Amino acid sequence: MKKLIINNSLALIKKNNPDYSDEKMEILEYGLTGLYMFISKTIIIFSIAYFLGILKELIVFMIIYNIIRLVSFGMHATSSIVCLVASALTFLTVTYICTIAIFPIWFKFVFGILGIIIIFKYSPADTEKKPIVSLKRRKIYKILSTIIAVVMVICSLVIHNDFVADSCILALLIQCVMISPIAYKLTNQQYDNYKYYQLD
Repeated sequence: MKKLIINNSLALIKKNNPDYSDEKMEILEYGLTGLYMFISKTIIIFSIAYFLGILKELIVFMIIYNIIRLVSFGMHATSSIVCLVASALTFLTVTYICTIAIFPIWFKFVFGILGIIIIFKYSPADTEKKPIVSLKRRKIYKILSTIIAVVMVICSLVIHNDFVADSCILALLIQCVMISPIAYKLTNQQYDNYKYYQLD
């Protein structure tokens, strides 16, 4: 199904834009593949969350998580099926934990400080397919990531809604894993991809 949709979409694009180069078509294919994976993964995970009765909570958690993910980036799964399984297990499990657990202040403070340090040290973490080459962009992303991490920790300490407070700290910790060199090494992915390019 994925190949059929993507190939038909590419054929339609090429038909309407015959002057597009092979390189441009490859870029479009990469983008369409990512979009397809995102939509299909979202539908499946949200459907499971609905049947588990935690759809609203999952949406809130995903919004919180993606705020820090958007500027600190991080690794991606090596295949669509691995991405689906890992995402479903991680986000459904963590969301459920946030609905039943209340983390003590010391936990949020200690792991919050640790999270801020990791975000500051390792963000932004790029990938082989999407290296963040520009030094200026990397600096901006690092500053934004660190500021957002600090805000998330503060929110986890002062917000009275236990679910939101716990979501802030766990979302931060998940992202720390996603940008850590150890995680890249364990999944056999290349780290610091920008170093293989001429920086500007």
